[in-house]
Amino acid sequence: MNPISLPHAPGTLLRFENFPSRFVVPRHVDLWLPETQRNARLSVLYMHDGQNLLRPEDAYAGETWGIDEAITRLLKDDKIQPAMVVAIWNVGENRWGEYFPQQAGETTEGQKVVQQFADRIPGRLCADAYLRFLVEELKPFVDAHFPTHPDVSHTFTMGSSMGGLISLYAIARYPQVFGGAGCVSTHWVAGENFMVDYFANILPSPHNHKLYFDYGTETLDRAYEPFQTRMDEHLRAAGYTWGVNWLTLQFQGASHNEASWRSRVDRPLEFLLAPR
Repeated sequence: MNPISLPHAPGTLLRFENFPSRFVVPRHVDLWLPETQRNARLSVLYMHDGQNLLRPEDAYAGETWGIDEAITRLLKDDKIQPAMVVAIWNVGENRWGEYFPQQAGETTEGQKVVQQFADRIPGRLCADAYLRFLVEELKPFVDAHFPTHPDVSHTFTMGSSMGGLISLYAIARYPQVFGGAGCVSTHWVAGENFMVDYFANILPSPHNHKLYFDYGTETLDRAYEPFQTRMDEHLRAAGYTWGVNWLTLQFQGASHNEASWRSRVDRPLEFLLAPR
């Protein structure tokens, strides 16, 4: 499988068009690598809604996270460990189906929640298949062809909104694969307290995992605070320590969009990718 090399600065950007899978429909996968010393090993950050991360011409409303610029800046200041980004595009029509935590949605209570969002989930719930794509197909490919640290302590996942939910679901379902998750503007209103309490029962061990959460105070993010507060209580009860292996931050005036996530992306990166 040969990538397309896209003109890009900083770093190197490669696109694998319609990456094949036995589990989900093909989609583009972009890989961004920083400018590092030759043969330097990299941590890997698997990110969802990949079209919104790197190139304005691909992104929703033309606004990106600027994840490449943020990592480059933080590396220059020695605030993070060297890391590459695997940007996994969503497929649009069944984004919710792939990102809604499937095993939560298949419970009796969860089925009621899914019915409330039937217009957003035109197909079946398939988050488990999506995660199998990441863990069984995409990650082995990346580790085989790029200079990665493949172990759990150097493998992370991150996303916003529904991408925050699937990031938390990924580390809960595969704690032996992902060592940290960045859950940005986590879309708790997809299930509300039911979803929060579902995750309370499947949290990964605090001894070797890091969890990052945040939310703004404007637009859709205004609804998240009570559910995030409830999640924080569960995290404390599970043995997580704020500022050590868990971080929740509120950003006053921040909205539910790429511009807001771009403005604060340094925070999850610094927390998850802290130098060792």
